[in-house]
Amino acid sequence: MKELLRSTDPTVIAFATALLQGEDIDCFEVDVNMSVLEGGIGIFPRRLMVRTEDHEIAARVMLDNDIPLGT
Repeated sequence: MKELLRSTDPTVIAFATALLQGEDIDCFEVDVNMSVLEGGIGIFPRRLMVRTEDHEIAARVMLDNDIPLGT
């Protein structure tokens, strides 16, 4: 697995996940439960992971939809 996207905005993660699913690219969100540690204020970014072999096409999907990588 390789990190595709990092964001503190849950709507960006949800939109990116929907786009990837539409392209039949498997993805996995990590650091979701960090809100328990931070008190739910959203300061820790969530990461979206994809298979290494899908990373290049997934990055292209993000850029084509104006989602900056690594935010």
